[in-house]
Amino acid sequence: MIMKKLLMILTMTLLFSNAFAQNKSFAVIEFMKVDASQDAEYLETENFWEKIHKQRIKDGNLKSWELWTLKPGGEDQGYQYLTISIYDDRVKMFADWGDIAGLAQKVHPKLSKEEVLQKLENTDKSRDLAVRYYLEQLDKTDDHYKYPVGTVATITMMKVNSNNFSAYEKAEIEFFKPMHQDEIENDQRSSWKLYRFVSPTGSDTYASHITMNVYKDYAQVFSVQDDDVTLTEDQQKSFDEGISLREMKYVHMATLLKKTE
Repeated sequence: MIMKKLLMILTMTLLFSNAFAQNKSFAVIEFMKVDASQDAEYLETENFWEKIHKQRIKDGNLKSWELWTLKPGGEDQGYQYLTISIYDDRVKMFADWGDIAGLAQKVHPKLSKEEVLQKLENTDKSRDLAVRYYLEQLDKTDDHYKYPVGTVATITMMKVNSNNFSAYEKAEIEFFKPMHQDEIENDQRSSWKLYRFVSPTGSDTYASHITMNVYKDYAQVFSVQDDDVTLTEDQQKSFDEGISLREMKYVHMATLLKKTE
């Protein structure tokens, strides 16, 4: 009898662990620097790659892919575009793509082998892949937002001392997330996600966490900023403790141009 109970507990634990693992989400975020004179060529390049991403999704190697334009976007203001590739497995996120030229040829059958190779070569000429981050999604709000083209997001880069990771993540999940959820219920926000860096990591890295705040348009973005929020004394204390644990490095404003899933 005792052995049956132990086996039942073990089975339930394994099922729960598998279900939790299946809900895991990982992301590769790539910031692109694009010269103003190369803007059209870069967008043509992403059109070429979009079909490749669709095939990778069909093959089960990728969950979704997004292209965002960034504000501010001037040539002296950092990056102009951002891509986000979503995976359901850490190994897939880091895996080699294999024969990229062969995959490109498969999804672009009307192009010759030489034309495909030229398109791949033009990828590096049209943009500078300036930064690539590998991330694990730690939590998100309870929402079903579908991310149509035109969706707006604020992408906030946070720097947290490794000794404070646990406390910071707890503050985001237990204090700030419920506030974001309330805004979703009040139609002031569409989604929120918290990511931790998988790579690169270390004391010399620019950031350690990213929060992604998603809105259906700019009117919804500014409806939150214009709202006068009153906190209780305890809430104000939790708020102050939470923000003291991280350094806000940079906030990017982004607009969704393409989404493939």
